Amino acid sequence: MIHIVSQIIFITAAAAGIGLFAKRISRIRKNILSGRDADYSDQPAARWKNLLLLAFGQKKMFRNPLVAVLHFFVYAGFIIINIEVLEIILDGILGTHRLFAAFLGSLYGFLINAFEILALLVIVSCAVFLIRRNIIKIKRFISKDLDGWPRSDANYILLTEIALMLLFLTMNTTGLVLQSKGYGYYAENPTERFLVSGMLTPLYSTLNEATLVAIERSCWWLHILGILAFMNYLPYSKHLHILLAFPNAYYARLLPKGKMNNMPAVQNEVLYAMQPEQAPANAAPPASFGAKDVFDLTWRNLLDAYSCTECGRCSAACPATTTGKALSPRKIMMDTRDRLEETGKNIRMNGTFTDDGKTLLHDYITVEELRACTTCNACVEECPVSISPLEIILELRRSLVMEESNAPQEWNAMFSNIENNFAPWQFSPDERDKWAGETE
Repeated sequence: MIHIVSQIIFITAAAAGIGLFAKRISRIRKNILSGRDADYSDQPAARWKNLLLLAFGQKKMFRNPLVAVLHFFVYAGFIIINIEVLEIILDGILGTHRLFAAFLGSLYGFLINAFEILALLVIVSCAVFLIRRNIIKIKRFISKDLDGWPRSDANYILLTEIALMLLFLTMNTTGLVLQSKGYGYYAENPTERFLVSGMLTPLYSTLNEATLVAIERSCWWLHILGILAFMNYLPYSKHLHILLAFPNAYYARLLPKGKMNNMPAVQNEVLYAMQPEQAPANAAPPASFGAKDVFDLTWRNLLDAYSCTECGRCSAACPATTTGKALSPRKIMMDTRDRLEETGKNIRMNGTFTDDGKTLLHDYITVEELRACTTCNACVEECPVSISPLEIILELRRSLVMEESNAPQEWNAMFSNIENNFAPWQFSPDERDKWAGETE
């Protein structure tokens, strides 16, 4: 009877956790698809290469080998230990204990040992990351961009990962002690002595069986419920990149680095002004230029916003940020994501977007930030998962200049010269080579 009740509670908790996670992911998907359509189906071979090297291989992370190795331990632990979670889920549904042990034989011991070593490496890596953030205080982790929730979020995730790994090791250790005592179903599928938890068994060997069962079962429940809770926390956290890094790497921009996206409509306007005879009779002017709000950005830009790890490598490489300007590429991505969350909530409440008097431009990202960008592409080059803050900056700046005529006087003078003289300088085309004759 106790087993049946336990199974019902487990199935209910698992169904609720998976259902809530699926609902949140569906909302994020709708938010991303609220952006403009764009085609990223070209060059599939190059895209798969990006996926393998950037997402799976974490190629850019290895510019700093020590941090890359520690991050790889956490990443591998997250991916591989989920295989162990599958056994826990099946045990919870079927009311069994170590279901795979009987089928896998000695391979089972090898796998659990690998999981335990990874668990230990995850604990060490997360502890190092906590020290880097809170004691050493690496510069990019103490930036004002991360004030408040973002800084706490990173710490909560690291502490949660440590707790989950400790629960896993404690569960294994007490299970081994109960197995050695021949107690109940712990002895039904005997396993070999595990590497890490096997060394910890002396800590629990003096406890009575009832206490050991209580500890083992508590760790089992807290471990799996913690994973379900972590799974539902993930979509609200910067650690959503654990999932979105893969599609983001696949859909990375493959154009030459630094090449700007031109608007054919603008090019045509210039062409028709110079050669009116080529203008079609029904030519319609562009509806708008650039982006003022998240709906004007492409779905790929919005995927970028949700994929941002908030690691700050982009801002650390940005010359504007380094010299004290208002711009921080990391903040650009965080602001875009915050605005997208707000518009998504608006749409869910009203059925369609209802004007809330706010826009991404001005209300979230200021003119001062946009003008500070030198378009050097350093932020894009540094991002581990190919996020492009530069694309968003350029689109917002295009709207600022072309929709609002909002540009510094120096820019306006240059624009006027280009329009009238076909060059940035205030010389007519007929006088452009005059300087050469004056030097003779």
